[in-house]
Amino acid sequence: MREKSPVSASTTTTSSATTPTTLHDPPVPARAKLAAAWTSMMFFYVYVDHLHLYKPGAVADILDGIVFTFDISQTFAVTSLTLVGIPSVMVLLSMALPARANRALNLVVASLYVPVTLFNLSGGEWLWFYGLGVTVETAILVFILRSAWTWPRIAA
Repeated sequence: MREKSPVSASTTTTSSATTPTTLHDPPVPARAKLAAAWTSMMFFYVYVDHLHLYKPGAVADILDGIVFTFDISQTFAVTSLTLVGIPSVMVLLSMALPARANRALNLVVASLYVPVTLFNLSGGEWLWFYGLGVTVETAILVFILRSAWTWPRIAA
């Protein structure tokens, strides 16, 4: 008999037959799912903000000291940094916090981010662009909420 070929992941060849094999697919820990989801959320959030700069007039408004309807100030900058920074910190906290605190914090923060995300639909311009951004970000937040809510339990 020949041994499994190290190159083939889908079949094992023996001298008499070809036997299909299954890829090893271990369960992903809740912490890893949450950290990955917050990473995706953060990247999408940042890229929507970055791609907004390509909207006609956006750079001119920024040079005039305005973003959307907000004056660019230290308060605006701190608020913006906080809104982007929280998902960044959630990546770390999702991997580092104990399970009970981790689950609770993910449920609270993701719940608070849903209205923040929906706010991006206000203004009415470029509805397809912002609609896609809000849809993807909301789907990620729903995934976070579901993953935290259904965190696996063991008997105490």
